[in-house]
Amino acid sequence: MSQGILFIISAPSGTGKSSLIKGLLKTRCLYNIQVSISHTTRIMRPGESHGKHYYFISKKEFRVMIKQKSFLEYAKVFNNYYGTSREFIEKMLLSGIDVFLDIDWQGASQIRYKVPNSKSIFLLPPSKDVLYKRLRERGQDSDKVISKRMEKAVDEMNHYSEYDYLIINDDFKKAISDLKTIIIAEHLCLFHQKKKHNILISQLLNT
Repeated sequence: MSQGILFIISAPSGTGKSSLIKGLLKTRCLYNIQVSISHTTRIMRPGESHGKHYYFISKKEFRVMIKQKSFLEYAKVFNNYYGTSREFIEKMLLSGIDVFLDIDWQGASQIRYKVPNSKSIFLLPPSKDVLYKRLRERGQDSDKVISKRMEKAVDEMNHYSEYDYLIINDDFKKAISDLKTIIIAEHLCLFHQKKKHNILISQLLNT
């Protein structure tokens, strides 16, 4: 069995990252794909469930996991912890399942260092105006909060060049197609093909 690939995907809030991943999972794909489920200490929101959206744990439990080096990466955001389970990722990859990890550029930097064979994708909006419009259409934040989100978005977008791939989300169907193309291309690269077809290659080259 060939090992799965860890894909990191990052984007500013409002770029359509979550919708894109959900859209990808609904399409036919040649490979098994699983979205990583993070651990968090924040309170469960209406409509969320443990083990589906997040693994909801206490701060005490989270700190114990930090000491046990159970996380590939973790961060503290607005007084709550968020972390990616090392065990979950390794289990999926060893089972031949590709894992999509939805994290910011700082978390992505940690993952790339710890998992050198991971591949990273950055998603950009077609323009600042479109990004602003998407944030407004959510109807979740005040103008002041949206302005802060826009400032943060610019800061995040400045890190796009640190990634392996770049997708402009100006057409949803095309963006999903681009994402699928990246997955296929990575599975066909020499590193993964050699591992997958090691016996065949040895037989073909045996004199």
